[in-house]
Amino acid sequence: MTHGICPLSTVAIRNSASHKSEMISQLLFGELVEILERKGRQWVKVRCAHDNLVGWVATNQLEAITPNEFALYQEQFAFVLDVFHALSTADSFLPLTLGARLPNFDGLRFFVGEKTFNYSGQAVFPQDIVQGPEIIQKIAKRFLNVPFLWGGRSTLGVDGPGLVQVVFGIAGYALPREAFEQVERGDNVDFAEQSQPADVAFFENQKGRITHAGIMLPEGKIIHSYGKVRIDKLDHYGIFSREKGGYTHKLRIIKRLWEPRPLSPQKELEKETEQLNQQIPLF
Repeated sequence: MTHGICPLSTVAIRNSASHKSEMISQLLFGELVEILERKGRQWVKVRCAHDNLVGWVATNQLEAITPNEFALYQEQFAFVLDVFHALSTADSFLPLTLGARLPNFDGLRFFVGEKTFNYSGQAVFPQDIVQGPEIIQKIAKRFLNVPFLWGGRSTLGVDGPGLVQVVFGIAGYALPREAFEQVERGDNVDFAEQSQPADVAFFENQKGRITHAGIMLPEGKIIHSYGKVRIDKLDHYGIFSREKGGYTHKLRIIKRLWEPRPLSPQKELEKETEQLNQQIPLF
């Protein structure tokens, strides 16, 4: 096996080849990996196709695909938009989460190897997404109340950078996995008061390392994962929690990772309006 696909709802990516090792991220159904190294029969070192993260995955939690399938599935897929929805085969069901990928999806079904899968939930093809702050906010709010999970990237559990990565990925903006990598992207927002919805705020720990991130909403609010995905207030100092009665995260910087779209010619505007009208029922 030189390439693989995630065949389960979520699969842990670990720091080393052991189930006791720290989970540094997750694969969602349909995400792709390249195999870099093997350790016995139980573990493989992989590079994730969507963000180049390198880590260890249990061999029995991957399904082998050919290099040609790998190339095809990278280009032709749809994102799952449901918080949860079951994928069905001839004799079983598999729950999928928001952000999972349906490889070579035709709107009703797809094939992986010899298996046929049917999907009747909400899905969107990347080329049909109207990029911008509106879609980022709508996707982010679908994660509300999802429990915090270190290394998580799904609606079963998610951490701060994982939330930012998955939301922006669906919206058409590929980002690295970790907050200290994500902060290298985009343009600085000089003051918290100048932030706009869908900007990303980054926060530092006591050692000054950027470890947390969240997505700005209107009226100085932020959606982030802290205990659960929640909406709190943000100012120039950081995140203020009414429940805690104080600040929970110290603000380092706010970045604009989405690019404002220039004014379009009339035909392009009509095309975008048509796409938006098709997209509205999904939310």
